[in-house]
Amino acid sequence: MESTMQGSRIVSLNALASSPTSDRGDIAPIYIPPKERFLEFRRKPSRSRALTLGIIGALFFFGAWELGHYLTPDSAKKFLPSIGEVAAAGYTLFFERNFLHDVYISCWRIFVSFMAAAAVGVPIGILMGSFANIRALLNPTLTAWRYLPAASFIPLLLVWFGPTDQAKIALLFIGVIFFLISLILDNTCAVQKELVEAGLTMGASRFEILKGIVVPAALPAVFDSMRNMIAVSWTYLVIAEIVGAQDGIGAVMMRAGRFLNVDVIMAGILTIGALGVITDLIFRGISALLFPWNVDRRS
Repeated sequence: MESTMQGSRIVSLNALASSPTSDRGDIAPIYIPPKERFLEFRRKPSRSRALTLGIIGALFFFGAWELGHYLTPDSAKKFLPSIGEVAAAGYTLFFERNFLHDVYISCWRIFVSFMAAAAVGVPIGILMGSFANIRALLNPTLTAWRYLPAASFIPLLLVWFGPTDQAKIALLFIGVIFFLISLILDNTCAVQKELVEAGLTMGASRFEILKGIVVPAALPAVFDSMRNMIAVSWTYLVIAEIVGAQDGIGAVMMRAGRFLNVDVIMAGILTIGALGVITDLIFRGISALLFPWNVDRRS
């Protein structure tokens, strides 16, 4: 009896193993991921791939620069110096001409003016984004001021302050403040209305809603706007230091321009670019520490 049952089991197992339908059902198909294309919408590359692409882009830029130098006629090569010549000029500036002091002065002017602009612009932008009457009162005037070039204030600032640091800081302040207010206004208006309505429903006061709901919800975007605007502040540095400046990166570049020292000018430009990148990395790092959830959302 037992042998008969064991024999029937063996037969059924053999029949199941030999069934083509069973083969197709039990063996999972092999998944072949689609080939990753270079142009993909909203697909974030891996860290190694992003680093590789960044290095390739930098090599392409410097390669084009070096090629342009060698294709330039010998009589005009001084107007487009090679990478090595610019690097040598930068080395001379930092180690023989106390250029580090000029870098310090320029950084001091940038950060003092920007902190002043943020101290004024962030509260005004948040208030305008929170209360429509304040927005209606200030926005038309502030919008018009955005279209005034900051460089047009140089003669007026020289009359008011003379060729002093106050004039340079004021110019950097004017170049940032109105655009910063506009960005903060947009960041505040982007806060979900449901959050404010929930606060009103629970009986919170206007100050409590502003302090406990609007400001925390808008702060990550506000910080990103500040990071973007300090980059604009760096672009105004040479303009601010163009008149009556005895020190600073812009002053060094202007003196070099009088003697056609293009390698020194380009070394100054690269220094400003490097300082701008460092500033951006500092802001990104602080933002990641203060708002880690925002980093996860954007990644």
